Amino acid sequence: MLTRVVVTSKQQTYFMSNWNATDYQNQFSYVWQYGESLIDQLSPQPDESILDVGCGTGQLTAEIAKHGATVLGIYSAPDKISQAQANYPKLSFPSLSIRVAGADNFQLAEPVDAIFSNAALHWITEAKAAAHCIAASLKPNGRLVVEFGGKGNVKTILSALETASGKSNLNPWYFPDLSEYVALLKEEGLSVTYAHLFDRPTPLGPAGLAGWLEMFGQRFFQDLSDSKWKSLVKAVEQNASQLYQSGEWVADYRRLRIIAVKR
Repeated sequence: MLTRVVVTSKQQTYFMSNWNATDYQNQFSYVWQYGESLIDQLSPQPDESILDVGCGTGQLTAEIAKHGATVLGIYSAPDKISQAQANYPKLSFPSLSIRVAGADNFQLAEPVDAIFSNAALHWITEAKAAAHCIAASLKPNGRLVVEFGGKGNVKTILSALETASGKSNLNPWYFPDLSEYVALLKEEGLSVTYAHLFDRPTPLGPAGLAGWLEMFGQRFFQDLSDSKWKSLVKAVEQNASQLYQSGEWVADYRRLRIIAVKR
């Protein structure tokens, strides 16, 4: 049973741990809403054991559990796990108040039938280590179903931010090309059965581009006063004005969706 799985990890802090869990859940629901179609490709079965890597506040973990599978969610930030536990008290989330379990340093006591991950692996720059942990945690013939940011993701936003700020190389994420990530998984003994890199323009909702920048970009400019930050946001909006379409901001997301099997 997956509820007996133990997650062990090194003490490690990821920069997304500074997110406000409540703000993230309330303003960025599209993150898991777009991931719901990924569950169809996972096709969870009753009595399967499934690990959700980067479960966030637990919405997709709960959807997987509805299919009768036993699901465990892990995440690197304790406040997101606490929010997930509050949202879904009957599901199993490891206590991360002491240990931080990242996708590149976890170990399961027992392998699982499948591993699922949505919008998480682009946060893990140690991609090879993450792939190794994933492969080691799957049973023979176990499957991997993931989607995350691919090459070119939010290119327009990052370019506008760099131009407005005068800073360069503000991309802290891992956005691989399709062939790069397929090769990485093959090195870990996974056979890729489906791979697709595609544009997915994503409406940013009421928070708009300003909310997106506050959640994901403000960490680069913590030395700025509130007024200077607001001026920077306005400059970014001007530089990325092509993303304002039909009365709303639409981010230039580009996603990589992968299905693989452990042979």
